[in-house]
Amino acid sequence: MTVRLHGQLRPDVPSASVSDEVEGNSAVDDDVDATVRTHLRTCPLCEAMCGLEIQTTGDRVTRVRGDRADVWSKGFLCPKGAALGHLHHDPDRVRVPMVREGDVWREVTWDEAFMRCEELVRPILEQDGIRAITAYIGNPAVHNYSLSRYTGAVVGIPRMPVIWSAGTVDQWPKNVACAQLFGNAWSLPVPDIHRTDLFVVMGANPHASNGSLFSCPDILGEIDKIRERGGRTIVIDPRRTGTAERADEWISIIPGMDAAFLLAVINVLDTEGLVRLGTLDGRVRGIDEVFAAAHAFTPEAVADACGVPAERIRTLARELATTERAVVYGRIGLCNQEFGTLASWAVDVVNVLTGHLDVTGGAMFPTPAIAAISRTARRRGPMKGPRWHTRVRHAPEVLGQAPLSCLAEEIATPGEGRVRGLVVMAGNPALSAPDAGRLEEALPLLDAMISVDNWINETSRHAHVILPGLSALEQPHCDEALWAFAVRSGARWSPAIFPRDDRPHEWEILIRLGAILAGIPAADVDVDAFDDVLFAERAARHGVVAADVTEMTTFRGPDRIVDLTIRMSPWGDGYGARPGGLTLDALMTDHPHGIDFGPMVPCIDDILRTTSGDVELAHDNILGDIPRLNARLGQPRPNLVLIGRRHVRSNNSWMHNVTVLVKGRPRCTLIVHPHDASELGVTNGDMVSVTSEVGTVDAAVEISDEIRQGVVSLPHGWGHDREGTQLAVAGAHAGVNSNLLAPGTLVDVPSGNAAVNGFPVQVVRLAPAWR
Repeated sequence: MTVRLHGQLRPDVPSASVSDEVEGNSAVDDDVDATVRTHLRTCPLCEAMCGLEIQTTGDRVTRVRGDRADVWSKGFLCPKGAALGHLHHDPDRVRVPMVREGDVWREVTWDEAFMRCEELVRPILEQDGIRAITAYIGNPAVHNYSLSRYTGAVVGIPRMPVIWSAGTVDQWPKNVACAQLFGNAWSLPVPDIHRTDLFVVMGANPHASNGSLFSCPDILGEIDKIRERGGRTIVIDPRRTGTAERADEWISIIPGMDAAFLLAVINVLDTEGLVRLGTLDGRVRGIDEVFAAAHAFTPEAVADACGVPAERIRTLARELATTERAVVYGRIGLCNQEFGTLASWAVDVVNVLTGHLDVTGGAMFPTPAIAAISRTARRRGPMKGPRWHTRVRHAPEVLGQAPLSCLAEEIATPGEGRVRGLVVMAGNPALSAPDAGRLEEALPLLDAMISVDNWINETSRHAHVILPGLSALEQPHCDEALWAFAVRSGARWSPAIFPRDDRPHEWEILIRLGAILAGIPAADVDVDAFDDVLFAERAARHGVVAADVTEMTTFRGPDRIVDLTIRMSPWGDGYGARPGGLTLDALMTDHPHGIDFGPMVPCIDDILRTTSGDVELAHDNILGDIPRLNARLGQPRPNLVLIGRRHVRSNNSWMHNVTVLVKGRPRCTLIVHPHDASELGVTNGDMVSVTSEVGTVDAAVEISDEIRQGVVSLPHGWGHDREGTQLAVAGAHAGVNSNLLAPGTLVDVPSGNAAVNGFPVQVVRLAPAWR
């Protein structure tokens, strides 16, 4: 079957209006199964992991609501979760493999698709080897039952030397900081929000995100509870976000100056004698070096650069030091800025120095009931220098990756080592990469591009082959990574609502793809054999010999890995070593609403992987960036800088093809402060051009005092106007891609993370657009 590039994929998908699904009134044909069933399900769309009740009539989702009996979320539900049925029924969702020939897509069988993959990569492997092929892993992979556990198959089986991910756009500074502080890049402390009395939020907006590297349902409700028990929430952000609206105080800060602000807090803790290490007394190294580094950062020295009065910085330091249960939480706004590592590191340093790390009500380390592979890490010294540099820009590797903005030049620049093949797994880097226009221009130059994706989006439109996975409702679900960021220990498993046995699951797709990239003919790939090898490697990380437990489980694929990680958690049966402990069988059978093992507990001795066995504050790659920050403080401030934002009905670029989530007033607007609007001569709805050093976009103005003067804001994840995409709803609400403005060379130096917030732009009025 041949499908036009710009047409709808298939007309054979039953349709339902928004009101049908929300209200449960979907029309059902007489010859279709009309049985009404209710299914329990974990929402896979964000880190809140909310429990759902999903009602189906035949093969249609007719209602989604929160599961009040869910032990974790207790009925909480956001608009994204309520739209899960829309995602499943989306007529634009790719359901069969697709091969592109010129500008025409053709549906093929799975065997034909894998054969085409082999045809594409074989010449590259024969001529340049696996080094000429790379992979990109997108954010949705962590939310997918198969992808979260098997992206490593594509990388590991062929021994792919370099990969790219969304991590260097939104979180690498936090990983670098934790690698140095605690000896493990994935030991990330989270706020004990249920028991804190002072919650300081920097560069995070859980009103929209529902938490990031911080899993907790209904965070705004928890903020209300903090107030009810006499506590306070303070949000420090350039914009009065939905979280700031709910908080007790909003402190407006100039973008990119969070590190200077926190160093001033550290300075006050030192000079006023407010340091209290508490339970970490004798377990912290490098305090004197940190105080020396912060010596020049007095509140008075940084107040103008931060836009925060010196006395407010001092009083905040005192509040943190004198409140028994307090915590500072910093997230994406601290990460994707010019000084992301310093800012992310300083958050944890403040928590350490005020005695609020690894204690009730402070920043604590989760103990997941689904054992995190990060807990198997051995002791290590401080991060060493880069193991490699990128070919063109010579950007250093950090924690195995380089800045995503380098990928475009690695594809486009001729010469030995050029990237000729790319596998994209559940990602849309054509929208999410900084300086995105360069990557859009580079992707058509690839000799082989394979997308594992369920939509023809701005990135996958360039692919030669699309290998679609199952929808979230067609496969089981059990979060793995997210429980490592959760405020309570627990577990929950959800069966597939619409199980499919006529299509491969993503884990099978990725194993086949990894084997093909290793040079094995597509027809000769033994998926089960590779799965046994991968399981054995994973089991060994948990101290289990796979051959010894073969007779103890009948599971395959991700089910077998889930069973392993449950059994080897503190609450698991240890494959018989702890009779009565939890197994996947028991979780499936006995705990349909999940199982809760209680709140976080102090566990620093289980966390630390530093050589000394202590928390290590002082590291050259972090403190060595302070002179760069100090130099920035003395530079003139641009007239306008741009920051991003997101909405509770959005999740990066992958929730915009659902009518119920994008309807209403346009959300892809440029928010401008009233004073700046007056200076620019613009009013609400005027079209303006927004120009940076690398690009220009046009956007409609939205005037609001929620934004700090001198700052403008565009949401990320939009720009659905590209020819060749098949996203009917998103295309009708296209918006503009803010990453066309983000300079690809502007990065946080210690981590290589993109600085997509706080860079200068010029805004010029064009014409009115909407009112």
